[in-house]
Amino acid sequence: MLHEFVTANRAEIIARCRAKISSRPAPRPTDTELEYGVPLFLDQLAETLRLALSPTPDIGDTAAKHGGELLRAGFTIAQVVHDYGGICQAITELALETAAPITTSEFQCLNLCLDVAIAGAVTEYGKLREHEGTERLGFLAHELRNLLNASVLSFDILRTGAVGVGGSTGAVLGRSLAGLRSLIDRELAELRLGAGIHHKETVVVCEFIEDVEVAATMEANARGVQLSVSTVAKDLRVYADRQILVSVVGNLMQNALKFTPKNGNVSLRAYGAQDRVLIDVADECGGLPPGKAEDLFRPFEQRGTDRTGLGLGLAICHRGAVVNGGDLHVVNHPGTGCIFTVDLPRQHDAAR
Repeated sequence: MLHEFVTANRAEIIARCRAKISSRPAPRPTDTELEYGVPLFLDQLAETLRLALSPTPDIGDTAAKHGGELLRAGFTIAQVVHDYGGICQAITELALETAAPITTSEFQCLNLCLDVAIAGAVTEYGKLREHEGTERLGFLAHELRNLLNASVLSFDILRTGAVGVGGSTGAVLGRSLAGLRSLIDRELAELRLGAGIHHKETVVVCEFIEDVEVAATMEANARGVQLSVSTVAKDLRVYADRQILVSVVGNLMQNALKFTPKNGNVSLRAYGAQDRVLIDVADECGGLPPGKAEDLFRPFEQRGTDRTGLGLGLAICHRGAVVNGGDLHVVNHPGTGCIFTVDLPRQHDAAR
């Protein structure tokens, strides 16, 4: 009866669970979690419940499979625990309010399914995290080796005096060093985000954009891409972890330059909009296929034919924006390109 009750009242349970998650102070709910996650969690729990009430229950493997699905969808362990719990509460409350003929043993079975689902997800998380961590470390070492080799070879050629620093060999050296710096910045940001280490300070946006422009100009020249940077108002400030913010905008610029073809245009601008500071990075990548924009912020997702990098850049960008009290959005213009926007709360003089 309980499985039938959950199936029949699916929409109401989802609505109640979304309301619970929206009021949760921590971990902060995300749009993906509310729109995509809640139905997924409910369907998984309903399937586990159906198996538990069947003549031959086999819910352990199902729970582990669901854990893998949730990890690949980008959900954290904290979200798994809270969201499964919210769904269980919504089911229980609705059953009591409607006086549904559900037995005590069925409620006990629901709690058992909840425990098994969470335990299975956490266990699978550990396995997959270990595998992905090893794979990611291998990719990182590969990227570092390639960039370092290119730097050493370019330097050796320049040291002979046969070519000038301003030529193509010097450009290779500059591009390789810039790549090393971006890779290290990204890894440091990832480590700080994972460890919860944040050092927030007042960041003057115009000065910050100038720093980003210096690195991006070198990359744009090496790739033959036109870069335009708009003038930024001098009174714009945000309260943020500067290093993480550098990684966020730097990754967006690197992606924009990588996916924009030669002689294409990339633009960077920062501006105020009421109590927000918006940083736009626009490219000419050609746009995204329908339905792909929401996948960009998931770990290990890459677009285009250039597969360099770890596929973690945009996931880190999103997390970095959220940690700084903001968000990251993308607007897709099919056939033209994308505009990524870092949306941050503005720091006013009184707040400072």
